[in-house]
Order: sequence, then C-alpha cells, then structure tokens
Amino acid sequence: MHIFRISLSVLLSSLFIFSQAKSPELSKRELSIPPPRIIRTCCGFGAEIGVVAVPFFKKTDITSLDKMGAHKFMGGGSEDNGIIYTRRGGFIDLGHLRDCADWTAYLYNLIKTSQTDSKFLKMELRNEGGEKSLELHVPANLNEEQIIELAGRIAYDLSLWHEISTWFGARYVPLVPEKFSSFSPEDMYSNLLGVHMGMRAIKNNLSFNEAMTEELSNMLDTLQAVKTEEETFNAMKSVNNVWYRNDKRYPSNEITLRRYLDLEVNLTPWLIPDEECILPPYILRIPDKKMSDYYTLSLKLNYRFPVDSIFADRPDRVVTQNDFDRFVDFIKLEVYNKELFDDKTPVKHNNKKQRKREEKVNQPTTMN
Repeated sequence: MHIFRISLSVLLSSLFIFSQAKSPELSKRELSIPPPRIIRTCCGFGAEIGVVAVPFFKKTDITSLDKMGAHKFMGGGSEDNGIIYTRRGGFIDLGHLRDCADWTAYLYNLIKTSQTDSKFLKMELRNEGGEKSLELHVPANLNEEQIIELAGRIAYDLSLWHEISTWFGARYVPLVPEKFSSFSPEDMYSNLLGVHMGMRAIKNNLSFNEAMTEELSNMLDTLQAVKTEEETFNAMKSVNNVWYRNDKRYPSNEITLRRYLDLEVNLTPWLIPDEECILPPYILRIPDKKMSDYYTLSLKLNYRFPVDSIFADRPDRVVTQNDFDRFVDFIKLEVYNKELFDDKTPVKHNNKKQRKREEKVNQPTTMN
C-alpha cells in the first residue's frame, strides 16, 4: 500500500507538471503556415573570415551572456544571436539553438491540434533540397511527455536534414552555396541543445518566451559559458587552421576543416583543452528514435543529390527520415577521402607557437 501511495503521488505530480505545459498559443491559421527552416540568420563558424567580393571586410559571429537578450518565438529585436563558447558544451550557436527550440514548440502545437483536426495530419513544409512534407500518425494514447518527445525528435530530424541538404547544394540565397557550413563543429550539438531547451520550455509553467529565456540562461550557466566576447573570440582563434581556416573567404568550401558527423545515441561536444574546467563534457541525448514510427518526413529530392550512388536500388528520388543515416555515411566517406588527400599536402605553419597550438587541438577532445 505504501508503494502504491508513492506511485500515485508521483503520477499525480507528473500530471500536474504537464497540465502546466506551455508553448506559444498558435491558431490553426498560424499552424497552417510552417515556419522557414532557418528563422534567424546566424552564424558562420570562425573568426575574422572575409567575404568574396567585399574587400577588407572580416566576419566574426560571436556574442556574450550580457548581449544575447531575451528569447522571442520566431525571432525578434530582443535577441542578439551569435556563437558563445562554453567549457562543458563547446561552441554554441544561439541562432541554431533558438530555431530548433521554436520548431519544437511549433511541432508540439501541430501534434496536439492534429489529434482533434485531421487536416493537420499532413503538412507541406518549405522546399529544402526538394519537396518536403510531414505526415503524422500519432496513437491516441500517447501521453503528454511522449508528445513533447515526439516534437523534439521531429525537430532534431529537420535540423539534421538541413545539414545534409546544404552538403548537397541546398541554399537560401541564389548562387551562394552553403556547403562550407554543413556539419560545422558546433551545428548539430547546438541544434540538439535547442531541441532540449524547447522541450523544457514547453514543460515550464511560464510563457514560452519567458521559459526559454530562463531555461537558456540556466543551461549556459551549467555549461560554464565564458563571460565575455573576447573569451569566445580567443577560443575561436585557438582552433584556426585546425577546425576552420580564416585565410579563405565565404562561401568557400575550404573554410571548415573538421565536420561533426558522429551522430550516435548521444552527442558529445568538441572542447578546447582547458585546465580551468574540472567537470566532464555535457553529453546530450538524441530524442528516442522509436518516435520515428509516429511520423513520416518525406522528401522528393532535386537533381543535386547523387541518389544512384547512395541508393543503388531506389526506383525514385523519394526518401524519409529513415534514410538519413545513409546520407550521413556517404558524407563521412567523402570527408574521409578529402582528409586523406589533404594530409598529403604540406601544411605551412606561420610560426612555432602556431604549430604547437595546432598539435594540441588537432583532434576534438571530450575530456578536460
């Protein structure tokens, strides 16, 4: 009886928490217009990188705890997004993070609405490497926590597809390729962190914007974010010619030297060796893959994708989220072959100090 009372108490507490779950209250009209995959324009990984056809201009997208501002669903003037370095989570792209949090909230609303209105069971999403659609087949008995997890899983897959599609030529500005930013060192970890922030904000009893602002502040404290822009800038400079190179100009594919492609059950951040941090890296759990049974993210690929090379027996150009691992494996092979070629090319070091720094951080580390 005592165990029963404890279990009942835990159940009631959980129901109370989820009864307080909040996300932006979106009308059916708002839900019928999916947000763009990239809501906020941010950020190139690297410091002092030039831009083709813009002489003397150097781009560095960094921010700080004091400047980042309050969260605004779907973006707004209160935000100052950029990259910030954390001692336990590596480089965090706040633009990517906030986008994935907002997508998680949007998808949560979409799933909830679809349970009472069948018109929202299938949605045409914006083109990204081809025609893209989302079809939901959610069991009626899925509980609130599972619905939040499902929203997070779909948001994560959408973020993964963005990295895949930009590798194969998807772009938002005509004639400006984005392959240079595909799977850059901070992208997937920032995306997944945003998914977790979105799920936490939905469970929070504050309004979504207030909850996101609070949850993000707490998380950056947990990750031991550096205090100033100068510290992030110095961290970024320390991996120049190791994870990226700033002697090339945007949008050169040669800017990014290391790609984050280890996408297993958990994501571990890439850290710079730091004697000040005694805590372990903050590892992020990818939402349960079993949730993929409850939706189909379908893509009819354009001509840029080498479908015949990746799927030799595929009769058409339609893929789903269940095919994403095949794309990642193909990209890994391309990256590996390129690195083998690059390793045969002599590297010119500026000086002894630069050479020692490169040797120290040449491989991403997960231990301090």
